[in-house]
Amino acid sequence: MAVNRSRILVAQMARVYLAPVGTAAPADPVVAPASDWVEVGLFTPDSLAFNTDLNFEEVTSHQSDYPTRRMQTSASATIEVDLQEFSAANLKAVYGGGTVTTVTGPPAYYKYSPPAVGGRTQTAAMIEVIDGSKHYRILVPIAEQNDGVELKLEKASEGTLPLRLAVVGSDVGDPWQILTDDPSFAAA
Repeated sequence: MAVNRSRILVAQMARVYLAPVGTAAPADPVVAPASDWVEVGLFTPDSLAFNTDLNFEEVTSHQSDYPTRRMQTSASATIEVDLQEFSAANLKAVYGGGTVTTVTGPPAYYKYSPPAVGGRTQTAAMIEVIDGSKHYRILVPIAEQNDGVELKLEKASEGTLPLRLAVVGSDVGDPWQILTDDPSFAAA
């Protein structure tokens, strides 16, 4: 493979969107998402990550010092981002659902209640990354918040909501995919 600096990806602009499970994903990496896709808003500049993890079992044999067969037994993927905007939608995303109710005053105020055990809400997710004229979208049809939440409220910096979503697979379609208009993919 020849050296080509244009293949370096710098996430000059990034956005994260959430939508109800079953919402149609954008058909290409540039078209504006439908109104059901809601942007989570501002997040810290170094927190966005898409991680995959594979698990393997190995078969060993007496005749070899090395495994004689490896079998992939599972795969998982996660989206991680630290949200800077506190809103009802972001609290629900970070804690996996829940409810917001208005408590009458005066003045009125609002109460957030997290979901009960077994009551987490699944979501569709999309990460959008733009690098100059190149666009990438990581599309996840089904994801679920599955991690404890460490809410940091420090005096010297903004509070953040740690959104941690695990990709949920199904027997229909890909558990995740990447759409791009990056011309370097044409040579693949």
